Amino acid sequence: MVFNRSESATYLASQLAKGFARSLQQRAAALGFSPGQFPILLELWAEDGLTQTQLLQRVDIEQATMANTLARMQRDGLIERRAHPSDRRAQLVFLTERARALEAEAIAAARDADDALFEGFRRFERELMLEYIRWAIDNARKL
Repeated sequence: MVFNRSESATYLASQLAKGFARSLQQRAAALGFSPGQFPILLELWAEDGLTQTQLLQRVDIEQATMANTLARMQRDGLIERRAHPSDRRAQLVFLTERARALEAEAIAAARDADDALFEGFRRFERELMLEYIRWAIDNARKL
């Protein structure tokens, strides 16, 4: 039995994710962040001062990946960690001024990356595609 990659949702989703990451990488590198840091930046722009556990729940990545990404973000001057006021085991993650200043440009870069991937799509096709992607993600979370 031959496996047809062009009919495999998992294969195609992987290729789409790689394409988005490449598209965002080109735009993000000039701004000083990476595609893997973008979801964390989004969460902290929405609510600064989260714990690593809260970020894990919101971004849905592995603990080790989160720890490594936060370490790189701290090294690159995007975040700082502060002691939690009531939990000695936890630290709060805050954006630096540098990261706060990136918000508008970073979001514009992500929109540009989206636009590049959806080039040639009509508005309703893009909206329908996004709805299908959200639906598939919801189904994947049930597995």
